[in-house]
Amino acid sequence: LHLSITVHLRWDFLVFSCVCVDEEAVFMSLCVQPIPLLRTQRCRSITLSQEQVSCLLANAFFCTFPQRNSHQTEFSNYPDINFSRLFEGSSQTKQEKLKTLLCYFRRVTQQRPTGLITYTRQCLQRLPSWSSSEKQFGKLHISCEGSIEDQGYGMLQVDFANRFVGGGVTGSGLVQEEIRFLINPELIVARLFTEALNDNECLIVTGAEQFSRYSGYSDSFRWEGDHDDQTPRDEWQRRCTEIVAIDALHYSQFLEQFRPENMSRELNKAFCGFVRPGVQAENLSAVATGNWGCGAFGGDKRLKGATRSQTPEIKSYHVNITKPQMKVKHYELLLQYYECVCKKTTRSRPQKTLYSFLSELL
Repeated sequence: LHLSITVHLRWDFLVFSCVCVDEEAVFMSLCVQPIPLLRTQRCRSITLSQEQVSCLLANAFFCTFPQRNSHQTEFSNYPDINFSRLFEGSSQTKQEKLKTLLCYFRRVTQQRPTGLITYTRQCLQRLPSWSSSEKQFGKLHISCEGSIEDQGYGMLQVDFANRFVGGGVTGSGLVQEEIRFLINPELIVARLFTEALNDNECLIVTGAEQFSRYSGYSDSFRWEGDHDDQTPRDEWQRRCTEIVAIDALHYSQFLEQFRPENMSRELNKAFCGFVRPGVQAENLSAVATGNWGCGAFGGDKRLKGATRSQTPEIKSYHVNITKPQMKVKHYELLLQYYECVCKKTTRSRPQKTLYSFLSELL
């Protein structure tokens, strides 16, 4: 690009390309064997050094991963990893994305990171019977300000994921998941080896570092500069930041989400993301979450709040949302709402909301 007269006046990739070429040059010494794949329906973990991750991301920047730009290959059920779509067009949002990623590459080349990151695919074969569950909800704290990454320090932090983790981070997407992958770019490398998530699966990433600050959301997103991540490290030298990717269902019609099978699916997905087999409930961390699946996916904020709070194993939740919502107590009440309100309405949305229905019963 630096040879183009028109682009040369605005961009000069020569220095950056030299930096990334240096990253690629050390790739062979750092990655001496093929990266394992986190395949569907298999519990498995991969631990990489931050330096290995930086080399993999440099290769993604130069689009060197073969057979990853076509849906006719063995990787058709994996996300895109090459950055080719980021270089298409000249939208303001893509410029801000590139600023955020270039900040990361500058930081890791100026000072080589020394920590580790673990990527875990968790798959549960045994799921609760929600209709017979008598366990009570955990504590719920609601905040109308801040973000999950700021307010959720020390908690399990939820990524409102696409089943192809990272969603549109290498394309035009720029909402909660994509923003988190941009400010913590080490999350992006999960797209290289994580097959699409099924209903009983989630991805857990431990140790990803935040490199950038930002403002705005979607079209208003702006890179605001470096972020100095002071999160302490564990005995493995991983940042004590745990992020879980759980994907909500997409609803083209509002009422679909109140069908019992869809409510059970969302409960199971949240349960999969929050539970840790072999760990007692009292030893689990609180969960920092928000309006999961309530934007482009069409989810109802009240229902999503109720389904996540229904997960009994978690001792407390910290919810970052725009308006305070009340919490409900029993899965059976959700089924009653479906039978008494949703199935009888002639509208696209029921006139009586979930919480107004529950407030009459409780």
